[in-house]
Parts: sequence; structure tokens; C-alpha cells
Amino acid sequence: MEAKTARSELTQSAIVDVALEMARLDGLDSLSIGEVAKRLNLSKSGVFSRIGSREALQGAVLDAFEKAFQQEVILPALREPRGLPRLDAMVRRWLARVEGPHGNCLYVAGAFEYDDRDGELRDRLLEGVRRWRSTLRRTLVQAQEAGHLRPDADLDQLIFELDGLFTALVREVRFLRSPGAVDRAWTSYQRLMAHVLTPTP
Repeated sequence: MEAKTARSELTQSAIVDVALEMARLDGLDSLSIGEVAKRLNLSKSGVFSRIGSREALQGAVLDAFEKAFQQEVILPALREPRGLPRLDAMVRRWLARVEGPHGNCLYVAGAFEYDDRDGELRDRLLEGVRRWRSTLRRTLVQAQEAGHLRPDADLDQLIFELDGLFTALVREVRFLRSPGAVDRAWTSYQRLMAHVLTPTP
């Protein structure tokens, strides 16, 4: 019984992995039970019994994307000291992630894919973006409290510009395929922060 359960969990993990790769390449709307089954050489009923509906598959993909984002961007940065070191580490990992083989951001792509559609999937995407922005804000507040950022720094403006920088980077890397785009984005980040850093005596 335990072996059967383990095989089922392994198959479910493979289903989500394949679906996540499909979503990264072609968008969340590209997902279908039939195509996932075909790629894994499974029956459609076999996929459905493990994952459920197409909507459940899309939800599982967003869960997997967020988990990977936490593990690759947020958790490693939390090992750095509070303040600017943690913020720098988080942003550097956030920017560098775009250039990897699986780097397309579902939050950016999904925002354009579902910007004028109402429904549960749009709500899930919106929640994910807001959680990430809340993490950025918390990290910026900690940098202010540590004295690394000026007390009068406009954090809402910073979050807006950081998010805009990342969105531009996704286009540069994924669509324009510009070499050196991540390095240029990091330079832009440093220039942006230079205006809000506490002056060194």
C-alpha cells in the first residue's frame, strides 16, 4: 500500500512538473489534461484521477511556481543580515532567475494573459503578485529600520519601479533575447537605490 501511494505521489509530481514547464513556455491557458497525459505517456483518466480538473491543474502549477520562487529567491536571501544586504541578495536572485532555462515568470506572463479576464485563476495570480510585493515592502522597511535607506524614502514608488524593472527584464531576456540584460538590470537597480540610500558620513 505504501509503495502504491509513493508511486502515485511520484506520478502527481511528474504531472505538475510537466504542466509547469508547459505554462512557462506557452502560458497557463495552454494547459490541458490531454496534452500532459500525452507527454507523460499516461491516459487522460490517469492524469485526471491524480490531479483533477484542468482548473485544478492550473492551481497546482501556480502552487509549484510559488514554492520554487520561495526556495530560489526568498529563502536564500533570508540568510543575509536584515537591511540592504538582504534586499540586495533578494533582488539579485530575482533578476538572475529570469535567465535560467526555466526562468519565465508566471506572475509577469500571467498578468498579461489574464489582465482583462475575471475568475479564480486571475485572483490566484493577483494574490501571488501581492504576496511578493508585500515581501519586498517588508524587506525595504527593514532596510529603513536598519538605517540603510533614508527615512523619507517612498517605498511605494520603489516597489513600483522595482517591479517595472523586472517586467522589462523579462521582455529583454525572453522576447528580445538581449545578451547581458541581467547585468544591465542590476546596474539599473543600483542606480535606483543610490537615490534612497542613507548618505555615508
